[in-house]
Amino acid sequence: MSFTMRKIIFLFGISMILTSCHSLNKVDGVYRYLMGKTNNYDVWIVDGNQVRVKIFSSFLYGGNEQRYPFNPKGEIWIDNAISCEEYYLTLAHELNERHLMAKFGWKYITAHDSSLSLEQTIRHSNEEICRLHEALLRKVSPTDYGNIKEIRGISDSIQIQNIYRVPIGTREGIDIWIVDGYMVRKNIYPDFGFSGNDKSYHFIPPKEIWIDGQVSCEETEYSIATELKERKLMESGKSYDDAYSDAIDITDKLREDMVKRAKSHFSLAIPDSLTRYAGTINPNEK
Repeated sequence: MSFTMRKIIFLFGISMILTSCHSLNKVDGVYRYLMGKTNNYDVWIVDGNQVRVKIFSSFLYGGNEQRYPFNPKGEIWIDNAISCEEYYLTLAHELNERHLMAKFGWKYITAHDSSLSLEQTIRHSNEEICRLHEALLRKVSPTDYGNIKEIRGISDSIQIQNIYRVPIGTREGIDIWIVDGYMVRKNIYPDFGFSGNDKSYHFIPPKEIWIDGQVSCEETEYSIATELKERKLMESGKSYDDAYSDAIDITDKLREDMVKRAKSHFSLAIPDSLTRYAGTINPNEK
C-alpha cells in the first residue's frame, strides 16, 4: 500500500472518529411537562434555563423545528419561565409560525411578525370575553370556606371587576379561568394563593376554578388537578383541610409520574446550526 493511500485511510479514520464524537453531543434534562397534543404536535414545557445554558443562549418563550433545528420534529416547546397567562398565546404563536414557514416557505422574521399579530388578536378577544363574563356575574361575598373576610371595611357583597384574564376551558363540567391574582389579593382576599375554587372561596362564582396568572406554565396543570380534586372532595362533604391534603397527595403523584416521563424522553442531538432563517419571502413582504 502506497504512502498516499495510507495517508488517505488515516485521514478518513480521523474524520469518522470526529463525526462519531460529534454525534454524541447529546443534551439531557430539558423536558419538564408534556401538555399533550395540539394540532398533532406534542407540546412540551421545557426548562428554558437549561436550553439557554446548554444549547442556545437566546432561546425565549417557545420554539418549533422550523425556527430551531435542535427542536425535534413534531414537538412545540414552551419555556417554563413564562406565566400561564402567556402560555396559550405562546402556543398559538409557535403553531402559526411553524405553519407559515413549513407550508408557505416564509422567512422566520415574517412568520414571527405574523404570529405577533395573531397574539394581539387573541389578547383583545380574551379581554372582550372576560369583560362580558364579569358583566353577567352576580355580586359575591369576599370570604373563604370559613366565612372569613380578610379586608376590613370591604362590603359583604361585591361586584367582580377586572379580575378575569384568560378563559382556559371546561374540565369535568367546571369552567377554568386565569385571573389577575394581584388584583384578587388587593381588592378581595389577600391570602389568595396559586389557585382556588368555588367551594373554598365564596367570591369565586359557582362551578369555576381560578388560576393566578402569575403561576408558571409548568405549574398550571398541577394547580388545576389540585383544585378539581379538592372541589370534588369538598362537594362530597369533606372539610377543606382534609380535601386539600388529599388533593395535594394526588398532585404529588402526578409530579412524580411526569418527572419519570420527562426523564425517559430521548436525549437531544444538537446540530451545528442552531437557528434557521432560510425560506422564501412572503409575497406581501416589501
